[in-house]
Amino acid sequence: MKSYDVRFWSIKTNRKTDAKSGKKRIVSHTVRWVVAGREKSSTYQNKSAAENFLSDLRQAARKGEPFDLDTGLPDSLALEKKKVTWFEHAIAYVDHQWSGVSAKERVSLYEGLTAVTVVLVLSKRGAPAPDVLRRALRCWAFNVPRRDESKPPEIEAALRWLERNSVPIMALEEVRTVSKALEACSRRLDGKPAAPEYYRRRRRVFSGALKHAVRLGRLRANPLDDKNADDWKPPAVVKTLDRRRVANPKQMKALLDAIRRIGKTQGPRLVALYGCMYYGMLRPQEAISLEAKSCELPADGWGVLDFETAYSAAGRAWTDDGEVHERRGLKGRAPNTRRRVPIPPELVTLLREHIDTYGTDEEGRLFRTYRGAKYHPSTLWRVLQDARVKAFSKSQVESPLASTPYDFRHAGVSLRLNAGTPPALVAEWAGHSVEVLYRVYAHCLDGDDDRWFGRIDDELD
Repeated sequence: MKSYDVRFWSIKTNRKTDAKSGKKRIVSHTVRWVVAGREKSSTYQNKSAAENFLSDLRQAARKGEPFDLDTGLPDSLALEKKKVTWFEHAIAYVDHQWSGVSAKERVSLYEGLTAVTVVLVLSKRGAPAPDVLRRALRCWAFNVPRRDESKPPEIEAALRWLERNSVPIMALEEVRTVSKALEACSRRLDGKPAAPEYYRRRRRVFSGALKHAVRLGRLRANPLDDKNADDWKPPAVVKTLDRRRVANPKQMKALLDAIRRIGKTQGPRLVALYGCMYYGMLRPQEAISLEAKSCELPADGWGVLDFETAYSAAGRAWTDDGEVHERRGLKGRAPNTRRRVPIPPELVTLLREHIDTYGTDEEGRLFRTYRGAKYHPSTLWRVLQDARVKAFSKSQVESPLASTPYDFRHAGVSLRLNAGTPPALVAEWAGHSVEVLYRVYAHCLDGDDDRWFGRIDDELD
């Protein structure tokens, strides 16, 4: 049923008292109106969005449009809200981004959009199984090359269900809808809190999709732009490295020796690669990609690694050529820029031995499996876990000490800082900013407190 009897109230500003300061702060803005005696409201995080919506309602009333008694909306706005759903917009955003981002970023797109798409629905009635729904999004809807391929019946049904039940894109201007999406970004599949880094990455994707909706005129403003928009609190982001992960030089030497003893050929082929991550501060993908032409390895003294590319393992479904790895420029740097890293004699020796024993492939790469393939991250992780059992005590194995390949890089950066190397040089060699160096890597090595305690004792004596 519809009515022409419409009255409007002023916008209500919603405030909440801060628990710490005791001061009241603005959290949202509510548009209020009455249709045939029935009160209606719509809450927005941005005041401008609320004012624009109220203006649209007033214009429709002046034009003589009837208002629906259930939704409270005039015909023009009701049709506009139903025009584009979140699911349709998410697919359009993937298409917009696909060609301009790396394979790893495509994976982040899928993860972020999936987290919110499965909860931004009108009803759960008749919903497919969660694993089927996520597979439909991962393998078809949010994967551009595969989207038009044939699909199993359950996948077809899942996508049709989403098309029918996805919320209108305009619903994202309401506080409760955005809060539901942010809450989904902060949860794992089992409902437990996700790591803060995952939340931050998903939220970034979600915000990018909302900004794209604003550019297309589908939203009046990005609801995430207002920092005081609502009461939803994101998980705290740990910005520093857990020092328990950072091994000291003695522990790292024992770990490298243990890696060499894993299997008949696997460990010996990998020990120099792990050495690059420790002594050269390379990221795992940078070490895997190292070529002979990038290595200056003198017979004595320090050498240099000088490189400009890395292979990132994103998966065949996300790369343009269908390979597991994608060749990319260095992280955080402009295309065709190089990084020059001085390396100590220990790594020079490891690399010379590796080249003498295994040579290089036809592309000049140093590290590959005995079949000539690039190493997968899972292989590096598995070898490291076996080596930790050989090199560490039981309590150390159960701790986070050097538990991931990336921790070799952490140890290498921390080693240089503790040796008194100027932070600007360490940041340049490691390939990031000085700000990141201080925020993340400025930690003492495991067991290194004794050195500083000894110096304090000397002063006290």
